[in-house]
Amino acid sequence: MDMQLSGEIVVVAGAAQGIGHAIATAFAREGARIVLLDIAPSITTVAADMACAHNVEALGIQTDATQYEAVLGAARQIGAEMGTAAHVVYAAGMGSGKFGFPFWNLDPSDWERVWKVNLQGAVHIAHTFAPGLAEARHGTMLFIASIAGQIGSQTDPPYSAAKAAVINFAKCAAKDLAPYGVRVNSLCPGMVQTTLNRSVWQAWHDRQPEEDRLDYEAWGKAKVRQVAPMGQWQEPEEMAAMAVYLASPHARNITGQTLNVDGGQVMHS
Repeated sequence: MDMQLSGEIVVVAGAAQGIGHAIATAFAREGARIVLLDIAPSITTVAADMACAHNVEALGIQTDATQYEAVLGAARQIGAEMGTAAHVVYAAGMGSGKFGFPFWNLDPSDWERVWKVNLQGAVHIAHTFAPGLAEARHGTMLFIASIAGQIGSQTDPPYSAAKAAVINFAKCAAKDLAPYGVRVNSLCPGMVQTTLNRSVWQAWHDRQPEEDRLDYEAWGKAKVRQVAPMGQWQEPEEMAAMAVYLASPHARNITGQTLNVDGGQVMHS
């Protein structure tokens, strides 16, 4: 299927690794011009490697999405070097790094950075790029949320609450941008083997008695069978495929939606 994205400028925040990197790669394979944003200094090298591997234009900018002025500066650089963004994906995220069950095991101070990265960063990206999308009357925004934002996962309450807020904000943005022909959606992964997922295991592991501890592979295998009807991990590339589809004209009537790629973990009646 031709996704009709060749030559389109796509901005992916949180693109140095994991789901964000898979999404940027998938857009590059479609011939899009890619901008990779990340707090990691390696992002410029990641972009250069992507440009070489897929024969596309790729720009890497080290950016802290929690700093609004930094995001505005990145947008100015994008405009000067590449042009106006057509599709924007916010894939940055982090957990508290602690086991949050019950929630009072955490301290209120554990919430601040989680909210800044997951929610405030998404807000900064949206505020920065929405006016250009509205003016062009073309394009999409996608926020990588989580099924944790729908089910109230007790594992990490700050993360769950922040992702719930992202889902809600995406619906608000979708309503605001619909009159301009711009679509906004949330994509919720389930169990994906990422750095963040491994940190969830680590927080659980460190609180267990020695005799109850499992290594990451054993824990993940048991967990995914317990929570996902399909009984299998989801892959970053599956998120990427959905992200590309949602940006394409084939999804022209999909906006304000919360789409789960989760092996059936979240089912709404």
